[in-house]
Amino acid sequence: MTAATLDGRAIAARVRARVAAEARAAGLVPGLTVVVVGEDPASQVYVRNKAKAAAAAGFRAATIALPAETTEAALLAIIARLNADEEVDGILVQLPLPKHIRPEAVIEAIDPAKDVDGFHPVNAGRLAIGRPALVPCTPKGVMTLLAEAGVTLTGARAVVLGRSAIVGRPMAALLTAADATVTLAHSRTRDLAAECRRAEVLVAAVGRAEMVRGDWIAEGATVIDVGINRRPDGRLVGDVAFAEAAERAAWITPVPGGVGPMTIASLLENTLIAAKARRGLA
Repeated sequence: MTAATLDGRAIAARVRARVAAEARAAGLVPGLTVVVVGEDPASQVYVRNKAKAAAAAGFRAATIALPAETTEAALLAIIARLNADEEVDGILVQLPLPKHIRPEAVIEAIDPAKDVDGFHPVNAGRLAIGRPALVPCTPKGVMTLLAEAGVTLTGARAVVLGRSAIVGRPMAALLTAADATVTLAHSRTRDLAAECRRAEVLVAAVGRAEMVRGDWIAEGATVIDVGINRRPDGRLVGDVAFAEAAERAAWITPVPGGVGPMTIASLLENTLIAAKARRGLA
């Protein structure tokens, strides 16, 4: 078996076009403000890509770039201003932050109605109990990829590898809500390879380059690789050994070009949802 590749770039382009059309049809120009602190090169790239995608969708996109020495108090004051700004529908503070700023304090300071990253405890709690919420963008994008592939989740055995609050835990919640039977596995799981082999749907989000080998994959499984890791030679690879896994899987996402573009598309979806909700149009 040779896996079919799930083209995240193409699917994300369709999602972005749909979101732009929905915003125009509703007569909305959603406002997204991205805040970045410091000069982390990867963060700078992500912020540029997010702002570019928002502007291309017809959103009002703004970026606030702050020096690395910005104090936590100063950042919280900016968030308070954005919370009160009626033209701002979505606020995203790019992570990671400098070590002297507590990410939890920053996340909790964002108005949950404008928390388009879906990280605020209110949104995380609503997701956990199955209530409508702004959902973290990467897991949301994964669900869109699974739908595009026509993967039946009802009753399916799903394994999420990684238990972060940003990807793993919300991913497990979304799959559970879709009636999959979900195992949340991690570095301390006994016989991790055997757990992965049981999966009809495997979502790898552990942050270790090519940790998941081909013989960890069940024949015909759907493999979603959330990881993005840079090798010493400069190559970008995922958490899954792609070539090996593709020999056994039915569907697989590439790195790059799989989940990454879907994360930005989902951010635009969340911003439109927030804009509609704030105007009573949801």
